[in-house]
Amino acid sequence: MKPTKLIVTLFVLASVLLGACTPAAGPAATTAPAAAKTLKIVSSFPLTGASLTQTSTIVNSIKLKLKQINNQVCGGKYNIVFESNDDASAALGKWDGAVETENANKAVADASVVAYIGTFNSGAAALSIPILNKAGLVMISPANTYAGLTKAVPNITAPGEPDVYYPSGTRNYARTVPSDEIQGAVDVAWSKKLGVQSVYILDDAETYGKGIADAFNFYGKQAGLTIIAQESIDPKAADYKTLMTRIAASNGGKAPDEIYVGMVVDNNAAQLLKDKVSVMGDNTKVKFMGPDGINTQSFIDGAGKDVAEGVYATTGGQPLDKMPQGAQDYLKAYAAEFGATTEPYAIYGYETISVVITAFESVCKAGGDPSNRAAVLKAVMGTQNYAGVLGTWSFDKNGDTSLTSMESYVVKGGKFVDLGAQSQ
Repeated sequence: MKPTKLIVTLFVLASVLLGACTPAAGPAATTAPAAAKTLKIVSSFPLTGASLTQTSTIVNSIKLKLKQINNQVCGGKYNIVFESNDDASAALGKWDGAVETENANKAVADASVVAYIGTFNSGAAALSIPILNKAGLVMISPANTYAGLTKAVPNITAPGEPDVYYPSGTRNYARTVPSDEIQGAVDVAWSKKLGVQSVYILDDAETYGKGIADAFNFYGKQAGLTIIAQESIDPKAADYKTLMTRIAASNGGKAPDEIYVGMVVDNNAAQLLKDKVSVMGDNTKVKFMGPDGINTQSFIDGAGKDVAEGVYATTGGQPLDKMPQGAQDYLKAYAAEFGATTEPYAIYGYETISVVITAFESVCKAGGDPSNRAAVLKAVMGTQNYAGVLGTWSFDKNGDTSLTSMESYVVKGGKFVDLGAQSQ
């Protein structure tokens, strides 16, 4: 026998003997449980700049909800991984279109991502919605308010909106906050109640800021207000004293009754107010009003509490202490985990992640797969009669919430104080 043949024979014999010594699997043998699959949720908010006081509470609220469910859904069959992304840059000190676009493309390329929570700024949403739409990835925002993202509003939204954001022809975007055309009309009605007759409008030239300013302008003229002018400011200007001096004489040689600003706090809102007060006196002489973009503590801190005294602002929804019991339970849980907050968007962050979680559970209950983007998209967009911390509400066919109430606030003693609901 040749050596090679001998080696082969011995190997075969050893294999037979080894097999004979191995016990066969009997009836008592069990199969190890299948490992839980991963569902990834990403968020995209400006975590650099003045908006951080608001956006950090949104991210905290998302983390709170996930901790409450032990980062699991569908009876533990799926683990949830959450990734918080910053869409701001140090160079701009606020949201950056290039960064937001990168965040959206990154989410699309990661097959494990099944939901995108964001953005904070409507201009950022206008960039990311089409990217996510082509990939069939659902996007839900706790803060975007520009009307044109979801619907066409005559005299307010741009031509081609909102269809330009949905190249696939299927809606993939929804929001839990009311849109700007509602807030603009409410702010006009409130201004008239305050005795305002003439208004000078300023905006920061961004999608959100100009959008809400345009809405105020349109509804203000319809309501009989004298709109002296609408002007976009330079958010990077060192000061606005020349602008304010001009506005102080814009109403037939005198100041207007009110300056209305459509802007976010990041765009030099505090400096704008400081120079307004410096030139025209405190806010009882010429009123200063803005939307939710300035309704944050960082605006007051930046301007100084004495300078900010008397500033008016509105925000969607009820004040926290008037919300349903679920909201009170949320506030206690948030305070225990992160410390108390009065930032208005925090609870919307909690509601938004809760809608996504409910969508996962709904897909599983129907026998579907929550790692399938199309299934999750359909479940989120089909949200109806949702009993959440904000109350019971639904998404309409455009992805807008059925909750449209607006609350009014005034700065007193260095804080925004609730003045009650305002209507159109």
